[in-house]
Amino acid sequence: MPPTARELRAELTSLIGRHAIEGSDIETPIGGLYIGKRSRPTEMEYRAQWPCVVLVAQGAKTLRFGRTVLHYGAGECLLVSLDMPVVSTTVAASPSKPYLGVALRIHPASLAEVLRRAPLASPRAADVPSVSVDKASAELLEAMVRMLRLLDRPEDAAAMAPLIEQEILYRVLSGPGGARLVELARSQAPANRIARAMSWLRARYAEPLRIDDLAARVGMSPSSLHHHFRAVAAMTPLEYQKNLRLHEARRLIVAESVSIGEAATRVGYQSLSQFSREYRRYYGVPASHHMRGAPTLRSRSPMRYSSAQ
Repeated sequence: MPPTARELRAELTSLIGRHAIEGSDIETPIGGLYIGKRSRPTEMEYRAQWPCVVLVAQGAKTLRFGRTVLHYGAGECLLVSLDMPVVSTTVAASPSKPYLGVALRIHPASLAEVLRRAPLASPRAADVPSVSVDKASAELLEAMVRMLRLLDRPEDAAAMAPLIEQEILYRVLSGPGGARLVELARSQAPANRIARAMSWLRARYAEPLRIDDLAARVGMSPSSLHHHFRAVAAMTPLEYQKNLRLHEARRLIVAESVSIGEAATRVGYQSLSQFSREYRRYYGVPASHHMRGAPTLRSRSPMRYSSAQ
């Protein structure tokens, strides 16, 4: 008799708890596999989130992107299909019952390989968000448990981890949120074009944004770009760029002790007063609140590292 979802989640909890480090998100020896543990609720963590699938074994978090807030907890699967600036908060965790989660990064090449081996029907992805939460299937839980078991059998990991990764991606693609991932893998699909637009914005977030130029670069009309960008990312291209700028400005102020004026200039603002207004509106406090010596919130460096587990 196959194990139940409850039994699988219990083993997932045990495996993550044994290998995770308190208060940290760490990449395991299995490349692209991250585990996280929190023994108390956290303040907001600002990060640039890459595509991944997250399974929560215990506890709960919230994820904010644009104007959307998602809650995900034990037994649920968070799927992020695009690079997004997000705000993550651990909301359910305690020393006796810490938050425990695992994330597998989704690489385009691995995704394409799964679709090559098992072509899925072209879905209707218009109503499927780029970030979604669903109940984790027993099949997905079982595959992730087998992936984590390899941490105790490193001699098997090189041969087995790529195969289990393919299985996990197949389960995700076949699930409720997989339609967006399938669309992203198709070069002429609107979501794929939006992903290319996002990539261009991440590389040039400090430059002035001209919607006409961005639309032409990805082969869309300005109106189509705006419509599909909002449908996929829950924000406009300008809002996406602004979020990237503000995340990086905060990182510069917190991690590098850069002055407020220099941070504003380095991320592309020409008006310090505009920067100050938008910073306060986004973070709820003035930029001076995050300078060295003031209480700070946790920060991840945009476009370098992130995981939502």
